[in-house]
Parts: sequence; C-alpha cells; structure tokens
Amino acid sequence: MAAIEVRVPDIGDFKDVPVIELLVKPGDIVKKDDSLVTLESDKATMEVPAPQAGTVKELRVKLGDKVSEGSAILTLDAAAGAAAPAANKQAPAPAKPPASATAVAPATDKVARGQAPAGAQSTASAAAVAPARAGAQSAGEGTPPHASPGVRRFARELGVDLTQVKGGGPKGRILKENIQNFVKGALAGGAATPGAAKGGLADLGLPAWPKVDFAKFGPIEAQPLSRIRKISGPALARNWVMIPHVTQFDEADITELEAFRARVNEENAKTGVKVTPLAFLIKAVVAALKKFPAMNSSLDGDNLVLKHYWHIGFAADTPNGLMVPVIKDADKKGVMEIAKETSELAAKARDGKLGPAEMQGGTFSISSLGGIGGTAFTPIINAPEVAILGVSRAAMKPVWNGKEFAPRLMMPLSLSYDHRVIDGAAAARFTTHLAQVIADLRRGIL
Repeated sequence: MAAIEVRVPDIGDFKDVPVIELLVKPGDIVKKDDSLVTLESDKATMEVPAPQAGTVKELRVKLGDKVSEGSAILTLDAAAGAAAPAANKQAPAPAKPPASATAVAPATDKVARGQAPAGAQSTASAAAVAPARAGAQSAGEGTPPHASPGVRRFARELGVDLTQVKGGGPKGRILKENIQNFVKGALAGGAATPGAAKGGLADLGLPAWPKVDFAKFGPIEAQPLSRIRKISGPALARNWVMIPHVTQFDEADITELEAFRARVNEENAKTGVKVTPLAFLIKAVVAALKKFPAMNSSLDGDNLVLKHYWHIGFAADTPNGLMVPVIKDADKKGVMEIAKETSELAAKARDGKLGPAEMQGGTFSISSLGGIGGTAFTPIINAPEVAILGVSRAAMKPVWNGKEFAPRLMMPLSLSYDHRVIDGAAAARFTTHLAQVIADLRRGIL
C-alpha cells in the first residue's frame, strides 16, 4: 500500500483547535487506533487516532499549530506497518519501536484524568495549551515555549501557563525547577496568579475585589485552579448574572420506582449493566418535556426556538469537577440503553476522554446529587438551555394517603428555570407532572 495522509476526524463544531502534544515522530511504528497527536479546545481534549497500522513517515503539524476537521496531521506508510508484525515475530527486539508511541499515550491519559474539568471534563490537558494558543494566535509572535513533554505535564498539573515562565535550560528550555520557582513567585505575589479577577467591576460601579494577605491570619495553602474550573467559572458567572433564575421545589414519590429498579438489576445481574435512578429520570424528563415544550427551548434574540429533539445532559462528577455529557435522542432509547450510555460517558468524563461532540447539543440538563446528600439546591442553568433539574437524596417520609400516614420514599426536585421564558405557574405544572411520571412511569406513555 502507498503512504496515506492522516487527517483530523470529525471534532464537532470546533475550528482552529491547537495541537498541544505530538505523541509520535517520524520512524515510529503505530498500531490501529494508537494516539498520534493531542488537540485541545476550550471545552475538551481530543487525541487523533491512527486509522490503521503503519510507520510515521512525515509529521505535517508542529506544537502550537491550529487545525480543523480535515487538516492533514501526518503521512503514514501503511506498507511498512503491515510488514512490521512479521519482522517482529522473527526478531523480538525490534518490537520496542511501537512502544515509543504507545508509551506516551498512557501518560497522556493519566494527565487527562488529572486535568479533567475541575468543574467538568471535559478538558484534560491544561496549561500546555495556553502556550500553544499564544504561539499560534498571530504569525510572527514566536513558537510555543521550549519544554519537554514531562515538563509540560507538570505545568498542566499546576495550572501554569508556560508562556509566562522563563526557561533556564539550554536555548531557553523550560525546566521543572523553572516552573516551581514561578509558582513560588506567584504565591508570594510576584506574578499574576491563575484565574485572577480581571476588570469590569468598576464599569458596574462596584468596588474592586478585596485583596487580602490571608497568611497574616494563619496557615494557608494555595492550589491553582484546574483548567476546567478556569473555563467553567466564567461561563457559570455569565449564566448566573445574565439569566433571571427562579427555582421551583417539589418532591416525587419513588417508592414503587425503586422497588422496580431493584428487581430489574437483580434480573439483569449477569449483563453487567446496572440501572441507576438517573436512567429512569431521563426517561421521565423527556415525557415531561414533550408535554411542556417551552422547557426544551432556547432564546434567540426575539425568538423562542422550540426543539423537536430531546438531548439530555447530565452532570458527571470527576476528580476536577463537574462535566456534562449529553444523551442524544433520549426519547428513542430504552432505560437499559440509557443506563449503559450514562455509565460509559461518566467513565470517559472521569478519565478526561470526552469528545466535544459528546458534550454538545443538549436541550435540558439534570444535576443529580442524590448519591451524596442534601435536601435541595439551586442549580445554575446551562445556557443556551432555559431550565435544569436538580435532584437530591431521597428519604423516607410519612405521607398522608387519604386514610393514614404511610412511609414513602420521597425524592427532592429542584427546577431552576429562565423567568424570561417560563413563568412560575408553568414551572409548577412541569414539576407536578414530572413527579407524577416518576411515581408511575406508565404515565410517560400516555
């Protein structure tokens, strides 16, 4: 076979995404699906896989380059790769070259897990992308900072922007101790700390953010914000300030639902798929959204865009914070299928492996804290959606059934909604109907 050109696959709506890591070099032998390069958008980190086995002939990108779907990444000599297995069988020693590619990928995976949205995901590699963007934003501004992959990983773990670090190695190469000294200087006030507040308060007629030397009052420890928190923080602040939130609280009787869920899990124990309350919630939410279509809409100027598809996002807890994978076409999927998909997406979120397409297109979100605790909370709407459902831990309560008080398992519901689109009466009707569907899923098919 002749050499083939490997291009960037479908990466959703993202364009001009920086290349933050090169995981192979010319001469490396790769297997099908081995990672070749790492890209990072403002929401997620993506690794471009090898479409087939072969030998890397030529790299077509460098660190800091910006690519889009269809951009050439490298040239792969498929013929050389096909011959490699036979050669390896005769001589075990040459089998090590592929490791040069595969050994890098696990390290990247580890970093991805540590860097997932500290508040979401999606976004595994951290500070190395900052220099990449800085180096590629305008021609003539120089190349990305000179540092080894290990040093870049160390910088990402600390949330350090390498463009702000002065290298002390040969030819300005950034060393690990340079990053450590930079962090020490930042903590001492010698450099701008990550995530520092920027201007804007004065324009609103508000006093400046207070600057306090906390160490004067006792021992402190400064922890840099993760890449995900840096990204999600401004978006959350924007949503809270720009959207007039109102939260409707209610309860749903899940006594029968939980009994049924236990039976389903017992009957399907051998399949390995465990049905969680979230899977049932998603189906119930879709039924309620169909009855109240304004909840499944978005504001677009003076128009209200009503969506005739039901893509449900759910908050996934990761080591670095919440991320929101999306179950596409939830109305067309059964509870078992949704349970399997939510489990797989949550695992990818924890490992920092969610792709952009897996976090796009949501029409309504669910934030479930039932496994942790609490009685109610006010979730922040995920723009451009107009509502989000918060779920807290269910508890046994005495409920009057018309003749006597009986113990029932009650689940707290917290619906935050955009008051520009939804009024209080509609929100109350929605939560009432949703609670009825949750209590008896047969209502969802009426």
